[in-house]
Amino acid sequence: MMTGVHYIGVIAVLALIAFVGTFSGKKVSNASDFSTGGGKAGTWIVAGTIMGTLMSGQATIGTAQLAFNFGLSAWWFTLGSGIGCLLLGAVYAAPLRNSGSTTLLGVISTEYGHMAGYIGSILSSLGIFISVLAQVVSATAMISVIFPVSIPVAGLISIVIMAFYVIFGGVWGAGMGGVVKLILLYMVSIIGWIIVWRIAGPSEMISNLKTLLSGTPLGSVNGLETSTEVVHQYMNLTARGAMKDIGSGLSLILGVLSTQTYSQAIWAGSSNQVARKGALLSALMIPPVGIAGIFIGIFMRTHCITTAEIQAILAAGQAVPAGLFELTNTAQVFPAFVIHYMPRLLGGITLGTLLITVVGGGSGLSLGVATIIVQDLIEKRFQVLKGTKMELTLIRGTIAMVLLLSVVVMLSTQSTFINDLGFLSMGLRASVIFIPTGCALWLKGKIGSVWARTAIIAGPLTVIVGNLLKWSFNPLFISIGVCLIVMMMGLVANRRRTSV
Repeated sequence: MMTGVHYIGVIAVLALIAFVGTFSGKKVSNASDFSTGGGKAGTWIVAGTIMGTLMSGQATIGTAQLAFNFGLSAWWFTLGSGIGCLLLGAVYAAPLRNSGSTTLLGVISTEYGHMAGYIGSILSSLGIFISVLAQVVSATAMISVIFPVSIPVAGLISIVIMAFYVIFGGVWGAGMGGVVKLILLYMVSIIGWIIVWRIAGPSEMISNLKTLLSGTPLGSVNGLETSTEVVHQYMNLTARGAMKDIGSGLSLILGVLSTQTYSQAIWAGSSNQVARKGALLSALMIPPVGIAGIFIGIFMRTHCITTAEIQAILAAGQAVPAGLFELTNTAQVFPAFVIHYMPRLLGGITLGTLLITVVGGGSGLSLGVATIIVQDLIEKRFQVLKGTKMELTLIRGTIAMVLLLSVVVMLSTQSTFINDLGFLSMGLRASVIFIPTGCALWLKGKIGSVWARTAIIAGPLTVIVGNLLKWSFNPLFISIGVCLIVMMMGLVANRRRTSV
């Protein structure tokens, strides 16, 4: 039950982030400062920009939610994110900075021509916008739980907070806000882990899981009958199947390497070394947050029951287990833990931090979309805008329009449909960017532009077809294979032509 003390904690966090966002605007005097920090950002700002976006609702609320049902396999989101950041720093940082571009599509356009850049910009922006939309939906849902407001009002509040987070300071705002969010998130994660550990350590939680789910009505409705099955489901990194769980991790790795916002942080660094350290710092700090979420999710499994589980047990004519409190859905696992087991003021601060975690993801992604639209689409046609004050105004205005459009789409579309687009978003981004960018960085002058344009179209088309046909596996990996085959065909064709 939310109390006045909870609200004080929530408002304090929101006010802190609003102050940081406004203060960061003082560091912005032109579009370069806004979109890449003028290349002056330090290690922590680089890391803050990456983690401020990447450590979104899925890294916290989503991890606890998945751990509630599948235990350790919920780690794949933050584990995959960490590996992606490791590759971003160790492999991609220097080549990206040496490319002379400030967007991933700029790298592609420089190597394969403006048409490849235009096509890629449109498809990539669509993929990132879908992720912005998902973050706005998540933030709206959380605001509507914390505050007694309608969904439309909650949606407007969510984009206003996102605007404060990034629209004043751009990369500086996302970076500074990300650092503040990281500090808060680590604080609440550690405290949450300590609370769980004091109530029930790992061995006791496993014992409680066995008692609750082995041969009981609750275990039956979840497909669990024996202690061995319970342990396998909750203590196994591939509990949902190796293809699904490892595939999810690979999706995150490709997503990190294919999203403008994370590369934008690399360009913001004051040097190659600083950019590399910022990405590697992110790789080190992201996975532990997932572990805290897993502990909380498993702990809550031993103390909660969902409305759907109650209905299923009653429908089977069996008795509902006593002593468990009810959750409407598993998305409430982390917030419910905060409200029931944390001191009120700290609980309010934690809820505010979780909200900012979701908001930060949407803010950083909207910055990425705006940068692509302005620098890779508009300025390619109206080059007179580049380097002017109008460019900065245009990027800020585009962020505002992206956020407003996301609210409009959210209010006119069912959230379940939007959630189903999550894999499509990741697939579109990676299929457009990953292979062509890699070839542009490491195979310069060796593949013709027509092959790149074909790959940029064929990859996303494969993802769309796979989602429409509802393939049993992630179509992203087929699309990556298609892109790779097309680009290798281009490499072979170029070698034959030059050898003649």
